[in-house]
Amino acid sequence: MFLLILGVGKTAWGLSFLLDPPDPQGLALLTRVCSLRHWSWLWIVAGLVTAGSAWLRVGRDRYGFVAALVPPTVWAVAYTAAVVSGEYSRGGFVAVWYLTSHVGVILWAATVPEHSVPHAPRSARRGRAL
Repeated sequence: MFLLILGVGKTAWGLSFLLDPPDPQGLALLTRVCSLRHWSWLWIVAGLVTAGSAWLRVGRDRYGFVAALVPPTVWAVAYTAAVVSGEYSRGGFVAVWYLTSHVGVILWAATVPEHSVPHAPRSARRGRAL
């Protein structure tokens, strides 16, 4: 469920950049390459991969966690660069927010053991009539 919730949120966040891009203050590192509308696809694709991974079996969902990490990490790097360059002094706080409430939570959730219903023992399956 965590990946599904995270994936829906990332997709929605990406759609907001696509449909109504905000002021790009602090994101010059990104907007020098392309517009926030283009960067929105990073969030959208990562969100879809993350949400899709929620339906995979336990242990096979690792790509969902990796996909979930990419956009907030990119945004944190951009805001950090904005602080270092003197472009956006508030960027350090925003970077820490992305690194803790996004990246940190995702890394923590990736380490939490998942539980699934175990398969029936082979001996129990053999005894069934077909």
